[in-house]
Amino acid sequence: GGAAGLAMVLVVVMGVSGSGKTTVGSRLAAKLGWKFYDADDYHSPENKKKMAEGIPLNDEDRIPWLCALHDILRREDSCRQDAILACSALKKMYRRVLVSGASAIESNQPEQPGENAALKILFVHLDGPMDIIAGRLKKRRGHFMPSELLKSQFDTLEPPSAPENFITVSLEKSLPEIVLEIQRAIFQG
Repeated sequence: GGAAGLAMVLVVVMGVSGSGKTTVGSRLAAKLGWKFYDADDYHSPENKKKMAEGIPLNDEDRIPWLCALHDILRREDSCRQDAILACSALKKMYRRVLVSGASAIESNQPEQPGENAALKILFVHLDGPMDIIAGRLKKRRGHFMPSELLKSQFDTLEPPSAPENFITVSLEKSLPEIVLEIQRAIFQG
């Protein structure tokens, strides 16, 4: 419809592994004609090696990755380009880095006015019970996710809460329903 008057939109589809972030994000992007990024494509070789060996990433592994993703979102924002990013973004701090970049961690840095104003991001949390997600992961070809690793993701997860800008969507709904629900939130938000 008439989206012309709307501010541009950055959407981060978040959740644990197997919650359907990539599927939902890419389908939504295709439907809206927006750019889609999958955060997993931007991991360093070291991070990819760790994950392949089933070693959970720690904050030190994730911060440079999240800063790189922030830079991508900032670039799209400065070009007025709507974009959707699929990213686990499990912790509040990770989401702060996506919104504010490295300045979120170096909180003692004086803010340069205007230079790194926080990005306006809508976080979409795909939420559902562990057993359903575990069942989905089992069906994935070529995607090995030990159940301990899934449990560690649930342990790490800090679901978004006010004042964060977010919606929570049940991953037990059908894909078209999920996409529609996110669309409504974007265009009525």
